[in-house]
Amino acid sequence: MGPRRTLHPLSLLVQAVALAAAVAQGRLPAFLPCELQPHGLVNCNWLFLKSVPHFSAAAPRANVTSLSLLSNRIHHLHDSDFVHLSSLRTLNLKWNCPPVGLSPMHFPCRMTIEPNTFLAVPTLEELNLSYNGITTVPPLPDSLVSLSLSRTNILVLDPTHLTGLHALRYLYMDGNCYYKNPCRRALEVAPGALLGLGNLTHLSLKYNNLTEVPRSLPPSLESLLLSYNHIVTLTPKDLANLTALRVLDVGGNCRRCDHAHNPCRECPKGFPKLHSDTFSHLSRLEGLVLKDSSLYSLDTKWFRGLARLQVLDLSENFLYNCITKTTAFQGLARLRSLNLSFNYHKKVSFAHLHLAPSFRSLLSLKELDMHGIFFRSLSETTLQPLVHLPVLQTLRLQMNFINQAQLSIFGAFPGLLYVDLSDNRISGAARPAATTGEADGRGRVWLLSRSLVPRPLDTLGSEDFRPNCKAFSFTLDLSRNNLVTIQSEMFARLSRLECLRLSHNSIAQAVNGSQFVPLTNLRVLDLSHNKLDLYHGRSFTELPRLEALDLSYNSQPFTMQGVGHNLSFVAQLPALRYLSLAHNDIHSRVSQQLCSASLCALDFSGNDLSRMWAEGDLYLRFFQGLRSLVWLDLSQNHLHTLLPRALDNLPKSLQLLRLRNNNLAFFNWSSLALLPKLETLDLARNQLKALSNGSLPSGTRLRRLDLSGNSIGFVTPGFFALAKGLEELNLSANALKTVEPSWFGSVAGTLKILDVSANPLHCACGATFVGFLLEVEAAVPGLPSRVKCGSPGQLQGRSIFAQDLRLCLDETLSWNCFGLSLLAMVLGLAVPMLHHLCGWDLWYCFHLCLAWLPRRGRWRGADALLYDAFVVFDKAQSAVADWVYNELRVQLEERRGRRALRLCLEERDWLPGKTLFENLWASVYSSRKTLFVLAHTDRVSGLLRASFLLAQQRLLEDRKDVVVLVILRPDAHRSRYVRLRQRLCRQSVLLWPHQPSGQGSFWAQLGTALTRDNRHFYNRNFCRGPTTAG
Repeated sequence: MGPRRTLHPLSLLVQAVALAAAVAQGRLPAFLPCELQPHGLVNCNWLFLKSVPHFSAAAPRANVTSLSLLSNRIHHLHDSDFVHLSSLRTLNLKWNCPPVGLSPMHFPCRMTIEPNTFLAVPTLEELNLSYNGITTVPPLPDSLVSLSLSRTNILVLDPTHLTGLHALRYLYMDGNCYYKNPCRRALEVAPGALLGLGNLTHLSLKYNNLTEVPRSLPPSLESLLLSYNHIVTLTPKDLANLTALRVLDVGGNCRRCDHAHNPCRECPKGFPKLHSDTFSHLSRLEGLVLKDSSLYSLDTKWFRGLARLQVLDLSENFLYNCITKTTAFQGLARLRSLNLSFNYHKKVSFAHLHLAPSFRSLLSLKELDMHGIFFRSLSETTLQPLVHLPVLQTLRLQMNFINQAQLSIFGAFPGLLYVDLSDNRISGAARPAATTGEADGRGRVWLLSRSLVPRPLDTLGSEDFRPNCKAFSFTLDLSRNNLVTIQSEMFARLSRLECLRLSHNSIAQAVNGSQFVPLTNLRVLDLSHNKLDLYHGRSFTELPRLEALDLSYNSQPFTMQGVGHNLSFVAQLPALRYLSLAHNDIHSRVSQQLCSASLCALDFSGNDLSRMWAEGDLYLRFFQGLRSLVWLDLSQNHLHTLLPRALDNLPKSLQLLRLRNNNLAFFNWSSLALLPKLETLDLARNQLKALSNGSLPSGTRLRRLDLSGNSIGFVTPGFFALAKGLEELNLSANALKTVEPSWFGSVAGTLKILDVSANPLHCACGATFVGFLLEVEAAVPGLPSRVKCGSPGQLQGRSIFAQDLRLCLDETLSWNCFGLSLLAMVLGLAVPMLHHLCGWDLWYCFHLCLAWLPRRGRWRGADALLYDAFVVFDKAQSAVADWVYNELRVQLEERRGRRALRLCLEERDWLPGKTLFENLWASVYSSRKTLFVLAHTDRVSGLLRASFLLAQQRLLEDRKDVVVLVILRPDAHRSRYVRLRQRLCRQSVLLWPHQPSGQGSFWAQLGTALTRDNRHFYNRNFCRGPTTAG
């Protein structure tokens, strides 16, 4: 639980304004934080809500017909919580405030319901308040049809609690007083408490410690469930007026504790006591449950008058002897389902079992469940009374420790559809059975009690593509037995069999085409989880109609080094459409190519195709011979890359390609064009980090693309845009921080499913993905609740709509505003305090600095000059003037790009109206350097001399040497000043080279001389150059 926050009025006002602006900008999901689902259902499950959400008036609240608030933390229901839902018919409040015994942490909890909470909803028809700590029935509207008060703390029911509920048809009050929800007493149902419910048809009072059937129940009841109480005596008056009853469950009231899976109280000796006429007046009864009632025999009179009985559950009793002798079934001509499971003798397994002759009278029986009776031999005499039952379809005999089974006996049952012999100990064909023998204990085997507990059925790994055996006319399940070999004699007289399950055995046989000869009509064969040796090329060829073959999890032979495996039999099965070779660790020494003209689906997951394709071209065309293949699963094949040539050698007929759980870090998307009919591509749970290498090709028929469970953090704009047929895209459980509309283009409008849940989205202010997801809201499953933020920290794990990201303040701006306001506050406090404490000292320091500022300002002003150089030359010399205008100016101002220099030229930059000396003085002092262009140095006069003197004056005043000399005729006679300057500051005296090869170096040196201070050019052996005053 997060820290509690107090909402102040100002905060509420700000949120209200933000919400109004949000509505003005665009529509948020109507029922935040819940999700609107089809048919008017609003799903608020598992949102940890502490109160009922009050939806916005802009939401279509009148269309809400069902509201589910399952598994939240709502402890208080107010009168106004549901007033705005005018059409509400179904309300689920289950698991909000569970009783202490049912709470995961055993915390006490009491739910408070105000009087008008449900009365304010006059349309309410179905209300679920189960698993909540309520002690009384709240006031309820008279429109209620179904009410669930199970697993609550309501221990008393009297007529005032349910007054006026004339429309109520279903009432559930299970588990209000039992070992998980203890109360140290029994549920009290006052006589006549339910009599006023004239339309009540279904009443469930299971697990309530009841010791008798409640009195004066409404005669309209059609279903009464009283199981797992402590009702050990039943008489005719207990059910006297319930003549409309169709289903009665009184099982578990006097339990058989040696088979219990939860706390159990032993049935008292001599009980239960069922009067012979207890059910005789229930002429409409169709279902009767007497399971787990410690019955040792069946009274024939119990079923007298039950001509309509269709379902009878007698499981978990002690009827092991009664099954062989009883006559109780003779009058049950309409019985369709009979459950006799776990009617075993304690710690005993019988050698034989023979059913009583009265089973022959069950002419309408469709399903017989006899698992857990514990007999070791199944022969023709075992089921003899059942042979001529015309409509018997299902026979369950699992978990009986059968080790000898004569399977051919099932060929005599004309309408049998399903026989379950799984979880036995059948190891092969049975010897001919003896004609005599009773379940009298001869040949008994004492068992350990732990053998009595049934194991859960395993889920077959290939069920997602293999046909369902329920669609076929006859199925035999021999899974989880002790079969080591298969002989054709086992299946004699079973030519009608269409589906055979032999999974989870220990068959280590080399099948050669002779094992299933009698099964000429077999269409589905499940041999998964065995140790089959696929060496012969004619394996299974005796099954001409075989459509589905499951050979998954037969890895032991494939892991034996040096042993070859022949898969050529696939080409000889003309009707084969589904084949599973999954999880066999196939990696070498197998047929180089699978061939079949009929195969449509192949499961090759859990092998090592990476090693196979690493062997050059040996297995490159392994799948190419499957000309009709539509469905191919290559998951868990250790693939690190999938080259275009590998895809090019897959069947062109492929429509679905599954590559889940590999190690793919790269996928060549353009190679999808090599599979022109591909509609579904599954790349989930790989190692893709970005979708940046190209895009989905145009013209692809791809409709479904699963990229979930990767590490994708970047998607190239337009990646999905060319896949015009894309309808379903799964990007969940990746590393995406945003979802951009530019990824999809026009495809975004045609997507039916876009799953972006479980991504660490960055919920920054103004995040663009919020608006985009709102545009495609109908395609995003769980948008309000499952699409969550990954950053920043305060929003991590919360819905992207926890705050409106289109209106929230930017975090950087918030910090800047905070800093400025803090600074203003500090200054507002510090300035008056400092003025009061040390005002005179501050005044003195201020004036001291003020006196220092002009000098500092002059130095700073020297750096902010108008020109980089003032060019001085003799205009009378036309050659010099031409060089300055056409060479010097062009090179320094036009050809240096961003490093161009600003030159001051007399004829261009001097201001008219000023005297010559004013312009000359301004040019020298407004330029960084003074550049003298000379043809010779022995005779200098006029403007050149005046400029030189001003430059020397500047040296004396500012201590800056600004003189740079360019001599155009290096062979001319040089004055003593020039020679001295060359000695002291060589880089400020430049000679113009007449060879073109040296001119580039000259311009570079001149640029350096004009941009750097001359102090850096002085020869340190003679002087340090001019220095600034300290």
